[in-house]
Amino acid sequence: MTQPTQSTQDVSPGLYKRLTSGVPQFALAVGACFLLVVLVAVLSPGNGILSFGKPKETLPSADAGQGAAALRLTAPYTSYAPQGLPSTWRPTSSRLDSDPKKPITWHLGYVTPAGEYAALEESNQKPASDFVEQITQATRSQGTRQVGTTSWAIYDHAGQDRSLVRQADGVTLVVTGTATYDELAVLAASLQPQPKG
Repeated sequence: MTQPTQSTQDVSPGLYKRLTSGVPQFALAVGACFLLVVLVAVLSPGNGILSFGKPKETLPSADAGQGAAALRLTAPYTSYAPQGLPSTWRPTSSRLDSDPKKPITWHLGYVTPAGEYAALEESNQKPASDFVEQITQATRSQGTRQVGTTSWAIYDHAGQDRSLVRQADGVTLVVTGTATYDELAVLAASLQPQPKG
């Protein structure tokens, strides 16, 4: 049996280096990419491994004035909207349900200065008690609270959500949320009747 012959060929030193250094250079490039990914993961602001504190949440924002204007044009009753709330009250949601076959309902949600949630729920739904129970998750008032010159009924749902409720000129106003009664009273006090137009 004959052995296969092996032949050698002389090559220049530059060609030899290119032919034999591919794997180490590839490994170096992969390592550099991996290091870059690790650095990005470690140093990412807010969500990185070394970031401090809680990651910041981005809350949506809403235009309370636009929602109030739409309600004013749609509602067959004198509508109410917040006026003069400090800028530390941030509106985050506004929804108007104005289906002609249903009662009109407006929701306006806020993040309060203390970082809690407060909302105005406004509707001409009849009977008003059904709307109040739907929003407050409570069937009975636990008393009243004076806000300015107006008396509001207090509703409490399992010590978590608090609500202030009143009826005015064919509309039910519910100020509700996880905010304290003091903060809810600030929102309630800001509600002013809106001129039709």
